[in-house]
Order: sequence, then C-alpha cells, then structure tokens
Amino acid sequence: MSHYPAAGIWTRCPACGRHVHQSQWGPWRQCPYCQAWQRLSATERVAQLADSGSFTALKSSVRSQDQLKFPNYATKLTQAQAKTGLDEAIITGWATFDTWPAMLMVMDSHFMMGTLNTTVTRKIIAALQQARQRRVPVVIVTASGGARMQEGLYALVGMNLILAELARFAAAKLPLVTVLTDPTMGGVSASFAFKGDVIVAEAGAKIGFAGARVIQQTMPTSLPDDFQSAPSLRAHGQLDAVVVRPQLRAYLINVLANYQQSGGPQHG
Repeated sequence: MSHYPAAGIWTRCPACGRHVHQSQWGPWRQCPYCQAWQRLSATERVAQLADSGSFTALKSSVRSQDQLKFPNYATKLTQAQAKTGLDEAIITGWATFDTWPAMLMVMDSHFMMGTLNTTVTRKIIAALQQARQRRVPVVIVTASGGARMQEGLYALVGMNLILAELARFAAAKLPLVTVLTDPTMGGVSASFAFKGDVIVAEAGAKIGFAGARVIQQTMPTSLPDDFQSAPSLRAHGQLDAVVVRPQLRAYLINVLANYQQSGGPQHG
C-alpha cells in the first residue's frame, strides 16, 4: 500500500501556498489559513445561488468550431470538456431564487479560463432573448480571462453582439444583475460585465482589463497594492456592492424581490 495520500485529498491554496485538506475548505470553499476563496465551477455556483433543484438548463445544439485552424485548439476543447463536463465555458438556464424567477448564466473559469468565444456569445444571446420574451430578470455570473485568442476576431465580435442584445433587453425595461467573480478580465469586463443595473462583486475577485504585470510593463508607474481588487473598484464607484460568498444568494434574493415589488413578473 502506498504511503502517499489519495489523489485529490489535498489542494494547494493558490493564495498562501498552504496545503489544505478537502474537508478544511468547507462548503464555501475558503482557505482556513488565509481566508482566500477557491474558484468555483459553474455547477457549484448554481448550487450555491439558486433554489435547490430549480435550475433548468437551456438546450443548445451549438458547438465550438476551430474556424481559424488554430494549433491544438481542437485538442484543448476536448480536454476542457472532459475536465469540466461542460460543452463550453458557460451554462445558461431558468432558475428561482427563493421562488423569484430569473434567467441565470454562469461562466466557468475551469473551461479554458472562461474565455468568451462564438459559442459562449450565442448562448448568452439566446438566453437574453428568451428572458426578454418571458419578461424575467437576468443574472450573469462572470468568471473569465477575456476573449478566446484561438478564435481571434470571431471571439472579439461577440462583445458587440452581446452589447447589442443587452440594449434590446434594457429597452424592454427588464433588470440585469451582473455578479463579478474571480477573475473577470479582458473582453468580458470591457463589455457586458459592467452593464448590469446592479453590479456586485464577490469578495476576493480580481477585476480589470489588462493584467497588472502588462500595465506595469507599458507604463512607468507603480500600482497600488489593491489594484483591480473588488474593494478598490467599489471605492471608485464602479460597483454597487462587494459581497462575501455566503451572503451572495441572500443579496440576489433581495434584489429580485425588490424588482418584483416594483412591478416585475408575478411571484412563483
């Protein structure tokens, strides 16, 4: 019998470097030593936010294509699908929050860093269209490194396509709540992440466009220690709130309840 522990029992905290036993992370996936939050998968996020058993995924036959014949892209797609059990870097579907209905979209940073590509774009647009037809609020949870370089301009066009659909959604006077989690960067932060009527960040999230290292290499200036942190963005008026993970579901319930009380769709 091997004297080594079974695989997957211990995980190295990316923040402090300590080795943490799976039981120590707890239900909210927080390091017991430095209190850093572990990145969640999209399915874990849905389980924490939505009413139990309420999430119904939208059906989609759209699959990502290697249109540019980018080296090893097809292989990376297959590996990401096997690793996460998802077909792409986002899941979309109907959900309730303490019985308040909403369209819920959750990006997954474990799938090629949650990057925005043509398929993710189409899923977001389809979900927005269905929410507009049913006149229900939308909750988008971002977790992304930006646009997917393997799809080049095709991925970048998605930014404007989503913004155009969001303009139609806003014209219908329906609320959009964006929840920015770690990380929310690049083309996602530059497009729909900050378009919410309510913009909330999860505590510990890194949010920005270009990374701090890239900025320091191009600008002869030193950056503050809290650069691109959620509290810093809140202090500069870019966020409505910074909420710790255990309180995020209650925050969303309160937002959706307030919308209902101001004349939104019927309860239940």
